[in-house]
Amino acid sequence: MHDVVVYSRKGCHLCEVVKETLIQAQSAASFQWREVDIDADPELRRKYTDEVPVVFIDGRKSFKYHMGMDDFLRVLASRE
Repeated sequence: MHDVVVYSRKGCHLCEVVKETLIQAQSAASFQWREVDIDADPELRRKYTDEVPVVFIDGRKSFKYHMGMDDFLRVLASRE
């Protein structure tokens, strides 16, 4: 099963869009995902402050700012 991590922050519209895409994609692919609030960790806030949302798939940075479902599923399939 693939591990997906979304680095985000509260009040981020693009983050909400990415999370909704992940919820919809769960019906088409096998993966687990979790959200990490960058503002809860000073190091993450420094690292990603201008880049959220950032999506990692299996530990590899895969998307920044925008992520469509077709692109997400294509990248996920390429990691099989």
